[in-house]
Amino acid sequence: VQLVESGGGLVQPGGSLRVSCAASGIIFSMYTINWYRQAPGKERELVATISKYRSTNYADSVKGRFTISRDNTKSTVYLQMNSLKPEDTAVYSCNAVSSIAGEPYAYWGQGTQVTVSS
Repeated sequence: VQLVESGGGLVQPGGSLRVSCAASGIIFSMYTINWYRQAPGKERELVATISKYRSTNYADSVKGRFTISRDNTKSTVYLQMNSLKPEDTAVYSCNAVSSIAGEPYAYWGQGTQVTVSS
């Protein structure tokens, strides 16, 4: 199983960035996907979630600015980030979770760095 994040980088405040999480080795459509972020010296924060039914949830800190979506044909989840702020700077990681036949499954990617700075 692999979760591979991509699309991170350096962006100016107010700018936009889209990060992706591509999965392999799992039946992607059966998984809820979470995006987490962790800034230096801070606890990991759940940013956005998309369920296998495509329902979504967002942290208050990103609501209205970030959009999570999924393309099951590509086994990929996207996080579109607009109106970025310096406080959005963090390593963004995706997490896939499911319960199949009563057994829990969870996988993590390695993360991608997002830096918001002028």
